[in-house]
Amino acid sequence: MKIAYLINQYPKVSHSFIRREILALERQGFEVERIALRGWAEPLVDAQDLDERAHTRYVLQGGAVPLLLALLGQLSAPLRLLQALGLALRMGRRAARPWPVHLIYLAEACRMAGWLRRSGARHLHAHFGTNPAEVAMLVRALGGPPYSFTVHGPEEFDQPEFLHLAEKIRRAAFVVAISSYGRSQLYRWIGQRDWPKVQVVHCGIEPAFHAGAAVPLPAAPRLVCVGRLCEQKGQMLLVRAVGRLLRQGSEVELVLAGDGDMRAELEARIAQDGLGERVRITGWIDSDTVRAELLAARALVLPSFAEGLPVVIMEAMALRRPVVSTYVAGIPELVRPGRDGWLCAAGDVDALVVALEALLATPSASLEAMGQAAHVRVLERHAIDVEAAKLARLFTASVRGQPVATAAAVETLA
Repeated sequence: MKIAYLINQYPKVSHSFIRREILALERQGFEVERIALRGWAEPLVDAQDLDERAHTRYVLQGGAVPLLLALLGQLSAPLRLLQALGLALRMGRRAARPWPVHLIYLAEACRMAGWLRRSGARHLHAHFGTNPAEVAMLVRALGGPPYSFTVHGPEEFDQPEFLHLAEKIRRAAFVVAISSYGRSQLYRWIGQRDWPKVQVVHCGIEPAFHAGAAVPLPAAPRLVCVGRLCEQKGQMLLVRAVGRLLRQGSEVELVLAGDGDMRAELEARIAQDGLGERVRITGWIDSDTVRAELLAARALVLPSFAEGLPVVIMEAMALRRPVVSTYVAGIPELVRPGRDGWLCAAGDVDALVVALEALLATPSASLEAMGQAAHVRVLERHAIDVEAAKLARLFTASVRGQPVATAAAVETLA
């Protein structure tokens, strides 16, 4: 069976989980057509991402002319085009973006609809409930295949009404939430008749990522925080907490693995507090280097303010590293305080300092036992081939016109 995937930007450093999902579906026998809106010229550091780019088609590549030609090509089916136009204009009312942007989404859908007709893709799956889900919905309105989309959060949960999530779900064959928390947030905005459409499928970890014998904890009191440098990840709070620990006489090092809009602000704070010898920012790194940084640390720390369910927490647990994070979104569904790590209140620097003090005071043998418990738990819940099999059953049910809630072995309503 041939299906298509639509992503806003692909490949992308922070979207390795999508790559894993696509490759796992191909191992299950699906042919996956990769389509992205942009990303053909972005700098990449991962060899696997470079390979994925060579297999991806880009809707916005070539500028406005291909989009206009695709829009004109849809005049051969004027009724469908008018219906899709009406839908695009409705999506522009009380929306996160002004209505002219939704006309661009329609042009993007026109170009994609032609590609999918020629390729024979029988289902279209989008990642994120923002503009990719809208473009997929417009492709369907133009006569394209059934569609579905994965909601990650937190953006979709911040503005569900302005993203018209309810309409996107109503027209979709099914919708994937990556955690029970995410599913509950979608339930808030849709009628109970559509609840069975929302299925939980976790993001997954590849066996190759955690293959091999356990790597002992380093002797150095090194912690690592992996993620885009931005407000919602809480790195500024973490730098403040580390500064306080150092002033109290604790031995601690911190690696901020990633890059982003807040880098300059974080560097200024690190310099202001005299933490340059204890806090290091790596910039963007590939998946192999992420793995190496996790193994070189005693724990992952991710003091996020808003999340879905971070893949890096799964990666750290798979590598037998305990986790310090917050009671946010789907995180407590995976991390068990006292067994796999520590959880604290989001936005509370005092609580974060207490959690880090407890971590630093825990003997290596106890941390390694926590890491082993974390390893077992994440493989039980986030094995990529198991999760891809759930998606495979959902895609098959959609193509066959079956209700997705009847797809075997997929989480349904409790």
